[in-house]
Amino acid sequence: MRSKGARPGPDHGQESRIYRYTQQREALLSPHAARSDQALRRKNRKPEDIRTPYSRDADRILHTRAYTRYIDKTQVFYLVENDHITHRVIHVQLVSKIARTIGRCLRLNEDLIEAIALGHDIGHIPYGHFGESCLSALCEEHGIGKFYHNVQSVRFLDQIEDQDLTMQVLDGILCHNGETDDVRISPEPCPDWPAFDRKVGANAAGNRSGAPMTLEGCVVKFADTIAFIGRDLQDAQEVGLINDMNDIPGECKEIFGTDNRAIIDTLIHNLLNNSDASEDGFIAYSPDVEHALATLRAFSRQRIYNNPKLTVESEKIRTMYRILFSKYLCDIESDRRDSKIFKEFINSPWVNPDYSRSTSPAGLVRDFIAGMTDRYFLKRFEECVLPRRVEGSFR
Repeated sequence: MRSKGARPGPDHGQESRIYRYTQQREALLSPHAARSDQALRRKNRKPEDIRTPYSRDADRILHTRAYTRYIDKTQVFYLVENDHITHRVIHVQLVSKIARTIGRCLRLNEDLIEAIALGHDIGHIPYGHFGESCLSALCEEHGIGKFYHNVQSVRFLDQIEDQDLTMQVLDGILCHNGETDDVRISPEPCPDWPAFDRKVGANAAGNRSGAPMTLEGCVVKFADTIAFIGRDLQDAQEVGLINDMNDIPGECKEIFGTDNRAIIDTLIHNLLNNSDASEDGFIAYSPDVEHALATLRAFSRQRIYNNPKLTVESEKIRTMYRILFSKYLCDIESDRRDSKIFKEFINSPWVNPDYSRSTSPAGLVRDFIAGMTDRYFLKRFEECVLPRRVEGSFR
């Protein structure tokens, strides 16, 4: 008889039934789908449980500190006070939903798709892609190479928080970006962890190395664009950078329509009609849709991402990055243990101590700043440059 309050042991009979059910369910997937018995973990610290390995990865990502910080990371429109524009936390949910819809129709592994989608933008930093360019320049100055948010996403999950995710999930996260490649993608195998680490190194060196190793990763790569291309236009209209969706080029209106819903619908259906998950294994658009999508991207770069109204504060942000980088690098080199970089990052219980010991001071500063939300970044900057007021007296 079990003592009061004791936890029951594992029901191995139940677990075996669940395992058989998983096998039966995955037997219905496409021949090119990733299966649970193919999942590769680097450390295997814990035995697998009733969840599939990829479902477990999605849960692990959801519980990271890095995922929690999505809530206050800008998607495109930094420094704009409007609660109706998209933030990262909304974007990743949209990518997950769109990618799982595509995956379900192609009979792919939705658990793997969800995990990749939830983690794909964890490496994004304060003030969007412009912030990335600021931090990248500082990293080069300090001899640690350029900054790439896809590599940073892997660094957060695999090294800093050490989640022991499967290679299939980390690979999909690493390979999610580079929308200009979204014409036709076939998976490229990655046989083992040394090969994956070389792939990460190549990306860190600026050489985008290879397509995702799974068809699920290819789907997320396409879904990323589907989620933001129309939504960014919708947000641009919300904040007054374009008058309405009728501003987009005529070729794009003819193919996609003039609202985000129609754009998403067209891109998903075209992708499903031109992809093959059963025989050759690839994800693709038709040539006319890909051409119209490239035209729409060019329009967005000109009218939204590079719009002077959006970039007017760029030099101030660049200065903020430089001041914070210098401040925290000095704190590490001077061993100021009361600094935020020690108290809220390096010495935090959720940071892998092996990572902290093996990373250079400049690398630690890069990763601390990269993990900041927009609000936290601004607060730390104000601490650096604004005098501190004393209430009442110095007694």
